[in-house]
Amino acid sequence: MDVFVCAGCEAVLSASVARVALPVHARQRWGHSLMPVLMESGTYAVDPEPGGPPGAAVLAPGDLPGTVLLPERCDGCCGSAGGDGPNLACLRCGLPVATRVDDCGYWQEVWCDPGATRLVPGEADELPARWSRLAEECAPVEPVAPEGRWDPRWGAAVGAALAGVVALSGGRPVAVPPGPLAVTLGRAVGALLPPGPPGRTVVLAGPGLPVPEDPRALALVPVHPRTGEVWPCPGGVDGVPLDAAVWLHLARGPDELPHPAAGRVPAGVHRDEPPALRPLTLFRADLDVFLRTLSRLPAFREPWLRRLHEEVRGRGYAGAPF
Repeated sequence: MDVFVCAGCEAVLSASVARVALPVHARQRWGHSLMPVLMESGTYAVDPEPGGPPGAAVLAPGDLPGTVLLPERCDGCCGSAGGDGPNLACLRCGLPVATRVDDCGYWQEVWCDPGATRLVPGEADELPARWSRLAEECAPVEPVAPEGRWDPRWGAAVGAALAGVVALSGGRPVAVPPGPLAVTLGRAVGALLPPGPPGRTVVLAGPGLPVPEDPRALALVPVHPRTGEVWPCPGGVDGVPLDAAVWLHLARGPDELPHPAAGRVPAGVHRDEPPALRPLTLFRADLDVFLRTLSRLPAFREPWLRRLHEEVRGRGYAGAPF
């Protein structure tokens, strides 16, 4: 377990924390509602390509007890959006050391300033990814929240996976079979890639699932939440990383995802069980996550992919094809 200390006075700032992979929904912005905490308590992650200082680490807000809030640096409408710089100071010497973000539309998080904090590593306790115990180390996330909106983690996870599918398509048609994958990926794949006989098909693969028989398949495989390792798809099949919590729901969940309800319960029909959660809208992959992931893939050097990226970015959310 590691701790973060103040670079100015060496005071301990954090609780003991273990490093995990950076969640795919880190830096995601989602509507204007209050969001949950990004990181589980007792963990931290490092962003290799952050929007601010390189090497910034993100923790749960409650895991920096050695800091005090600077109210004059808290912008935003419902909380702090982090636009005024570090708003948490060392409790001992007063040096600004981290930025707390908890405004509406932002995941609740604290980013340690790498120039004002120092990581003190504990004993090495890194373990290899245990794929056979993935379900014990990660809980599946339901696709629909109680208020009827799609869970933002699904939007981010599918947005990142969509970028992988598009990049590996080579600009040619890709088939998405009916079922959960069609609900989440199908409309976007159909909008971004040309019509015609598909050259490749999207499938779900991973621990406990059959190995894809078609070597041309595009396999959605889990990313280990602790190590960030992508499940190695055998047989030379191309694997497309997918957030483990979303992958687990698809792999262990029902054959169909919920869809917007139509009609009403017939007269005279009474139900004593709660109705299934239904989304209020069609599923949409997170546009920003899609664009950011696409721009970081090796295939982005190809001219056709850069053109597609620029076209989608230019249309924005209002004109996005998915």
